Amino acid sequence: MEIDYEKLRSDLIDYFGSAMYSGLPMAIIDLSKVEVASNNELIEIAIKNNWNLTKYLIDDENIKHR
Repeated sequence: MEIDYEKLRSDLIDYFGSAMYSGLPMAIIDLSKVEVASNNELIEIAIKNNWNLTKYLIDDENIKHR
């Protein structure tokens, strides 16, 4: 199984961007980290924020259609 890192990064950017505009200005730090994070760092950020990574799993069939 493989992780859809593009979707994970996009969702994390949306999450921290929304937090920033909802009155949590320190979220800009996390947003900046997500924008430049490696794939492993994305996983670490998601886990640190209690994200369920199973929705980002892609199977071999989905990989063929990307």
